[in-house]
Formats: sequence, C-alpha cells, structure tokens
Amino acid sequence: MNIGIIAHLKHPIRKPYMGGLEAFTHDVCLRLKNRGHQITLYASELSDPALNVRVIMSDTDYDRETFSRFRSHELSEEFISTHHAYLELMQDIDGQGHDIIFNNSLNYVPITMASLIQTPMLTVLHTPPIFELKRAIRHEKKRGQIRYVSVSKPNAEAWRPFVGDCEVVSNGVDTTRWTFVDQPTGGYVLWFGRIHPDKGTHLAIQAAKEAGRKIKIAGSIADRSYFDIYVQPLLDDSVELVGNCSHEQLNHYIGNADVSVITPCWDEPFGLVVAESLACGTPVAGIARGALPSILCEKSGCLTSSSSPSELARCINQAALLNRADCRQRAESELDVERMVDAYEQLFAQLISTPSLVYAN
Repeated sequence: MNIGIIAHLKHPIRKPYMGGLEAFTHDVCLRLKNRGHQITLYASELSDPALNVRVIMSDTDYDRETFSRFRSHELSEEFISTHHAYLELMQDIDGQGHDIIFNNSLNYVPITMASLIQTPMLTVLHTPPIFELKRAIRHEKKRGQIRYVSVSKPNAEAWRPFVGDCEVVSNGVDTTRWTFVDQPTGGYVLWFGRIHPDKGTHLAIQAAKEAGRKIKIAGSIADRSYFDIYVQPLLDDSVELVGNCSHEQLNHYIGNADVSVITPCWDEPFGLVVAESLACGTPVAGIARGALPSILCEKSGCLTSSSSPSELARCINQAALLNRADCRQRAESELDVERMVDAYEQLFAQLISTPSLVYAN
C-alpha cells in the first residue's frame, strides 16, 4: 500500500519524543515501512528523515528550550502557520498517488477539506472531543468521507455524539524493546512524562511522600510556570529529577521502580506511559481518569477516583504488592504494538478495497 500519513505539527516527529503522539507516529511509520508499505510522512522539518518526511512546516522557529514554535508564544501566529500548512497539503495530497491517507493531525483542516479529495481517509481520534474537531467532524459526517478510529473505549464513548460508533484500536508499545525486570532494585517509585499541569506531577510527589517512598521524576519541563509554582517547592532529598531520558535510561528507571505513579488531571485518551510501565513489569498506581481504568486490570494496577495524595499513597503501597509477571503479561496480550499495526493494516485494506465502508459509521 502507498500510505500518506499526516502528523501533527506541534513538535517534530523524532526521538526523544515530546509525548505519546510523537511516539505513536514514529513507531507506526517505521513498522508500516518495515512491512513493505510505501509511506510518506507529512510533518515538520526536524522530523526523522528515516520516515520519508515530506516537509510541510519549517522548524526554524521551533524553540528547543521551551518546546514551542514561537518564542513570543503568540497562539495566533502558531495557529495561522499550522492552518496554512495543512491547507496547502490538502490541496495537493490527492495527486501524490496514495492508496489511503492516515490522518493523525489533531487539526480541523484535513477533516474540513476531506470532501475535496478522492483518496480514502482514516482519522485517529487521539484527543477527547475538542471544539474545532467537533465542529469539523459534525459537518464532515453529513458527507461521510472519513472513517474514524479511537485509541480507547472511553474516548470512543466521548466521541459517540459526534461520530457515532467507531472502531477502537488501542495504542501499543514494542514489548520486545522494554526489558522485563522481575526483581527491582531501586527502592523508589517513578513518575515519567511531560512535567505539565495536565499530568499532575505534584500529586505524584505528594503521594510518594505520604507513602514514605522516594520518587524519581523523569521527563522534560513542558510548563515552567507550573514547575516553579507546584513542583519546585516539593523538591527535597526524597525527590530526584532525572530529566528527559533515552529509551535505555527510561527502561532502567521504570524496570527498577517498585511502582509507576500515573496522575492524569484530564481525560487522557490513552497514555503510553501505562503500556511502557507494564512492559517492564512495573505495576501502576494512579488516578482513575480517561482511559487508565480501561487499560489496567486488578492484577496490573491500583487506582483511586480521588486526586487526594493520601488515597494515591494507599494505591502506591497496594500496587507494590502486585505480581510483576502479571503486569508484563497484560502488556504482551493487550498492549503490543504489532497488534495495533495489524489492526490498522486491516482497516486500510478494507477502505481501499471497499471505499463504501466509510459510510458504515
């Protein structure tokens, strides 16, 4: 198959990943390519050239210190640049010889302009319903040019008023690249991800303190104000910041942690950190929001519906007692990336062979 893959443009698609969507896009591109498909990734300039990148936005203004496109943080400038990048792409994409377009942009423009192209399009809903996408999808559904997929069942339910029933393809990780650690030696719990209010880093630190455990924090500071106000005052000898890690470093930190603490403060549609933790055999303690309750089972994690640090501390100590082999088995059976790519391949083949299936939803 000849597959045109539309990336989002907030960050380049390359390692080290800024978040789960960058990891998803990079991984799915390489795996489709390795399976013999011809892929073209429409992304920003600094994206990994191994992904056969067709540049649709310059990264001249991408600030690697703030992880923002514009030092002035002018939303209007970023919005306009992104809008025009996708507008120009959609005007030309039908002539690129693709059998299918795989849309992971999180942007309304490819959806709004889908009626102008003949190539079948599959759009992945990586976010909860947001204003721009809701409006674009509501209008697009009148024509039925696009097939929609959600990354989790809870996210599919949230989108139901706008897309109806849609397939669910859970995100996955390469379980062969995450080393299972049966006997952790670190004597700490771990929080990893972007340090941002959506991720609740400060809640993890407070809970670890209440649980009487040391905690390591792995990840980049995505929101300096949040870090300075909520995280910095909690730092002491029981908290270690290890920064943005390579895959090997992260594997070591996760695998040797007693528990991974995952604290979403919004309805996160998936959360690759859960799959990565389980692949290392590390049980999860967290807040039951978004997709987290649907990813875990009672053998792989302990959740609280409260954001209370004391309740989360209880979950940490309870999760530490779980069998690590059960955690790894959960990752292998439900969250492996090859299962994910198999599912997308099947959907691509269906849409290419029978375009009318788009209208089934």
